[in-house]
Amino acid sequence: MFYRSTRNKDTAIKSAEAIVKGISQEGGLFVPYEFPVISLDEISKLADMDYNERAAFVLSKFLTDFTPEEIEECVNKAYTSEKFGENITPLLKLCSGEYVLELWHGPTCAFKDMALQLLPHLLTVSMKKAGDGKTVFILVATSGDTGKAALEGFKDVDGTSILVFYPESGVSPMQKLQMNTQQGDNVAVCGVKGNFDDAQSGVKSIFTNPEIVNELAEKGMVFSSANSINWGRLVPQVVYYISCYCDLLKSGEIIKGEPINFVVPTGNFGNILAAYYARRMGLPIAKLICASNSNNILTDFINTGRYDRNRPFFTTISPSMDILISSNLERLLFDLTGCDDQKVQDMMKKLSGLGYYEVDEPLHKAICEVFYGGYCDDEGTKRAISRYFKEKGYLCDTHTAVAFDVYEQYKAKTGDKTKSVIVSTASPFKFATSVLNALGTDFPEDGDEFEAVDALSSATGCEAPESLRTLRDKPVRFRNSCSVGKMGDVVLATIR
Repeated sequence: MFYRSTRNKDTAIKSAEAIVKGISQEGGLFVPYEFPVISLDEISKLADMDYNERAAFVLSKFLTDFTPEEIEECVNKAYTSEKFGENITPLLKLCSGEYVLELWHGPTCAFKDMALQLLPHLLTVSMKKAGDGKTVFILVATSGDTGKAALEGFKDVDGTSILVFYPESGVSPMQKLQMNTQQGDNVAVCGVKGNFDDAQSGVKSIFTNPEIVNELAEKGMVFSSANSINWGRLVPQVVYYISCYCDLLKSGEIIKGEPINFVVPTGNFGNILAAYYARRMGLPIAKLICASNSNNILTDFINTGRYDRNRPFFTTISPSMDILISSNLERLLFDLTGCDDQKVQDMMKKLSGLGYYEVDEPLHKAICEVFYGGYCDDEGTKRAISRYFKEKGYLCDTHTAVAFDVYEQYKAKTGDKTKSVIVSTASPFKFATSVLNALGTDFPEDGDEFEAVDALSSATGCEAPESLRTLRDKPVRFRNSCSVGKMGDVVLATIR
C-alpha cells in the first residue's frame, strides 16, 4: 500500500517512509491511496481474538511493507499487561444500549498511550527501512496528554530524541507535572507562552524551516512527529474501534452487522477521524458524534460548513480539547472531496491567511451524513460528572464528561436509539480538582494536586492510578519556557 499527501495526491511512498517523515514536504498529511476492506466474517473471527491479535490483523492491512513478524513484535512490545493491565481497553455497560470504552489504562492514564506505546516500535522498524542510517528527532506539540504519552513511549529508545512543547498555562497541573518530571536521557520539555494552536503552528513551521532541517541533516538526523499528524500515530487508533465492536459482538450486546454510534470528545480531530477510517473499512458505524467544549469550532463547522478560527479562545477544565485548529480535519476533507488536493490546498491557505474557509453544499452534506456536532461548557461538564456518578455510579474525567453531555443532547434532539459507545479518554484523577468540585466538594483551584487526588479517592471510593500517586516523589527536571517565535531556537539548542 502506498501513501500520498493531502496537498499533493501524486506523492507515492510506503508506510515506513510516511511514518519517518511525519508530515509531507509541502505541509500536507499522509493518507493511504485506498482503504482496505474488513468483512463481517473477518470481524466475527476477530471477536474470538485478544487485543494484540486484532491489532496485528488491522495494522497488517495498512503497513504492507512491514513483515507479519515485525508487526507482531511491535504490537506485543507495546501492549503488555505490565503497561495496561490484563484488559487493554475495558468496555463497560452503563445501561441498555449505552457503553463506555475506557482507553486510559496505559502508563500515562490517557488514551494517547494506545498509539504512543506502539509508535516508537513502528518508527524504529521504519527507520531501518527508510531512515538511510539516520537518527530521528521527534518534535511534539501537546494540549496536555500527547506530550507525556510521547515522552514515556520514546524515553531511552535507541536512535531517537524527543522534544515536547506545551502551552505553559493551558494544561492541568497534573499534566504539567507528568511532563516536567519525565525521566530519560533523550527527552526534553519546554513550555510555550501561548495556547496549543500557537505551539502546534510553531512545530509545523519548524518542520519546514530549511535552516533547521539542514542543521539536522548535517548531524545525521531527521525530523518526525508523534502528534496525530503522523500516520504511525493515527493508524493504531483505528484498532480500538474495531476491537470495541468485536467485544460487543462477543458479549452478545449486538448481532453481526448491527450498526452502532461512537461518541468522541475531540479537539484535534484525530481520535474521531480514526473512527471514521474504521467506518471506511466497513465497520458498521451509524453516526460519529463529535463532542467539543466551549472551543466549539468543530461543532460550528459540522453544523454550518464554515470553519472559522476567528473567535475567542477559552481555557477550560477539559484542556486537552482547548484547540481551534484541528489538524486532522484536513484528512477528512481530502477523503470526502474525492482526494482533491487542490481544493484542500485552497482551504488550508484560506485558513492560514484569513482564518476561515467554507465547504460547498455537497461536501457539507457528506459530512453531516456521518457526523453530528455538539458541545457543552464547563458548567455542563461539571453537571455531567455529577449526574453520571450519582445516577450510574460511573466516575469520569472532564473530557469524557463533555462526551456524556453531548450524547444526552444528541438523544434528546434526534430520538436515536442506536446502541452507542462513549469514548473515555483519560483517568478522572488527572483532573482531580475539577472532578472534585463537580461532585460538590469545595476544593481550592490552586490547591495541592496530590491532596486533590487523595480527596477524590476518599470521596468516591475509586482508587487513583499508581503512576499518578507516585508522581509526588519525582524531581522536576524541566522548568524552561519560550515565546512562540523562539521555538526554533529551542530546537537548535537541543540538538547542538
